[in-house]
Amino acid sequence: MSLRISFPVLAITLLLVGTSADDLIEELNSIPFGYTGVHGPEKWGSLSPLFSACSNGKRQSPLNIVKNKVVRNKNLKPLTRDYSTANATLVNNGFNIGLLFEENVGALVTDGKNFSLKQMHWHSPSEHRINGEQFPTELHMVHKAADGNFAVVSILYQYGDADPLLSKIKNELNELAKEVCAKNEESHIPVKALDTKHMEKKTRKYYRYIGSLTTPPCTENVTWSILGKVRSISKEQVELLQAPLDSTCKKNSRPLQELNGRQIELFAELGDS
Repeated sequence: MSLRISFPVLAITLLLVGTSADDLIEELNSIPFGYTGVHGPEKWGSLSPLFSACSNGKRQSPLNIVKNKVVRNKNLKPLTRDYSTANATLVNNGFNIGLLFEENVGALVTDGKNFSLKQMHWHSPSEHRINGEQFPTELHMVHKAADGNFAVVSILYQYGDADPLLSKIKNELNELAKEVCAKNEESHIPVKALDTKHMEKKTRKYYRYIGSLTTPPCTENVTWSILGKVRSISKEQVELLQAPLDSTCKKNSRPLQELNGRQIELFAELGDS
C-alpha cells in the first residue's frame, strides 16, 4: 500500500504550482474528496485552493454529447494508437480502479502529436453521456506528451459480453477486493505482461473537445477523444470494479459540466455519422 495520489493528478498539479513532489503529495492526500455529501463534487472547489478549477474552471469535464449539435471537422484525422505488451500495476486509490504503466507501453498520435500511454482507469456509471444517455462504465486511457500536456481517450461501455481487458485481469481484481486500506492509502497488485494490443482497434468515429480532469484538481487543457463505438461489459465486471472502492466512491461519476461556449467536434469516416 502507498499514498493514494494518482499519476495524472500529481503530474499536472506539479506543473501548475511548482512545488516539490513530496510536499504536494502530502498536501493533496490531506484533502479528502468523494462523490457524496460534504466532500462530493459540488464541494470539490471549496476543499482546497489547489482544487479551485473544479468550481471556477470554464472548460470542465465531463460533457453531454448531443449528436445533432456536434460539428463535423474535416481537419481531424483518425486516432493512431500503437500499444504493446507490458507489465502494469493494478491500483485501488479509493476513488477509482486503474492500471499504471511504468514502462513504455505504446502511444497515441493525434493532431500530429505523440502522447505516451501512462495509465487507464474506470468510472461507473459513465461520466460522459450521449444524447443524455448514461452508460454503465467508462474507461479513461490517459496519455502524456513530452511537453507535459495530456490527451485522454474515453471508451463507453454498455451491458453485454465480457470486456476482454477486464477478463485478463479478473484474478487480480478479485485479489484487489480483498485488500483493506485506509482512505489515504492505495492497494497495488502487479500485473505481468498485460497485452493491450486489442485496445488500438481502428477508430471510425470519435468526438473531440478540450476539457479537464474529472477528479480534483480538475486541471484544464486536456484533449478529450470520446470513441463513437460503444463496447460491451458484463455486470459481473462492473461489480468487480466497484467492490474495492470506498463506500462513498462506488458510483464515481462526476456530474455533467457546462459547455460554456465550447464546440464538440466530430471525426467520422465517409459514410459514418
